Amino acid sequence: MTVPVGDLEVAERWERKRWSDFKENLGLLSASNHFQKDHFPVLELYDSWESFEDFISYCPFTSKGDLARDRENNPPYGSNLTFPLSEYKKFNQTSGTQGKPMVWLDTMNDWRWMLGNWDRVLEEAEVSPGDRCFFAFSFGPFLGFWTAYEAATQKGCICMPSGGQSTEQRLLGMIQHKAQHLFCTPTYAMRLSNLAQESGIDLTTHALKSIILAGETGGSIGSVREQISTVWGDGIKIFDHYGMTEVGPVAYETPGGQGGLRIILDSYFPEVIDPESNLPVNDSEKGELVLTTLGRVGCPVFRYRTGDLVIAKRGYDHMGLPTFDLIGGIHGRVDDMVVVRGVNLYPSAVYAVLENFPEIIEYQVVFVERDCMLEAQVNLESSMNISDKVEQAFQESFSLRISVNRVEAGSLPRPEMKSRRWIKP
Repeated sequence: MTVPVGDLEVAERWERKRWSDFKENLGLLSASNHFQKDHFPVLELYDSWESFEDFISYCPFTSKGDLARDRENNPPYGSNLTFPLSEYKKFNQTSGTQGKPMVWLDTMNDWRWMLGNWDRVLEEAEVSPGDRCFFAFSFGPFLGFWTAYEAATQKGCICMPSGGQSTEQRLLGMIQHKAQHLFCTPTYAMRLSNLAQESGIDLTTHALKSIILAGETGGSIGSVREQISTVWGDGIKIFDHYGMTEVGPVAYETPGGQGGLRIILDSYFPEVIDPESNLPVNDSEKGELVLTTLGRVGCPVFRYRTGDLVIAKRGYDHMGLPTFDLIGGIHGRVDDMVVVRGVNLYPSAVYAVLENFPEIIEYQVVFVERDCMLEAQVNLESSMNISDKVEQAFQESFSLRISVNRVEAGSLPRPEMKSRRWIKP
């Protein structure tokens, strides 16, 4: 993309400022963050680096496994803490990594940094002070729910939580209070749509102006967006969002609404690599997204392998500032993790629940696509009918309804490898 000289000067000034701020943070980390000092020994040489290119030439990748091992070796919060524990005020955790949730602590400065990232999401979604925002989330210990809610509150919106409510109660509450913006997963937006149709409720007459999607992939898929907008009416605007507990709110709907995501480059340094070779891929080629947090100083991640497959497109905006877009949003996962209704499901996590039931002879986890979104179903061979008990155990472990079916003895394959028990779409 050709950029005028004047715009290039704007981009260069911005890049120098971004690097200078990040380099200052590296100084803090090199002095006191034990995880980063052990994982990234040459961090002590940061003062000689001149750019992000220097940084990534020395910095190793960080994986979920690295972070999980650190927490196992340094319970309960790990050693990726830049400040004394008394400085941390916010507690969140992942929905499960390798079967175990990881706690993340944040200082108030880092929390405000994440709320600032959410401000970008809200701005693109045309959320204004005084607007009524409805949050169709359970409000468990998950970062995305709370940062979205607090960012909207801070913006001056009327914010309506709905934890503990049924789908029917949420739908009626949205209508009664004339909600203008709905925050939910793509799956849940379609569930609300289906309930409205079953109940004879005409959603085209509602006050809703936008639906901000988060918590799972699918928000940028054209067929999903079409299904949602068909029920809610042509006037509804759909905005996708991408984030992770480990890194925070990362990207918002690409301006123009073409079904893609724009990374907040003020806050993140992104890369896209071949997951096998670990080498960078070109724009338009699919690869794994790697992220470095630039402003989350208290619990940072450097060159973090997200496991998400993306197609990048680099360019410049109307002000001459660099852009980094993910065409079509998130295209899938590198590993076996499957996101169902905003919850990360791993084979080991599901097995950890099932192994508590000695009645189970064999099992298989099947992911089925319904209305362009994923649902999980577990088929069991068991000596007793324990389907209800297993469903309850899944609900307690994941805050997620997983259908459990008892099948005929001997009907399931006897796998030699666990992948035969984990039937991905």
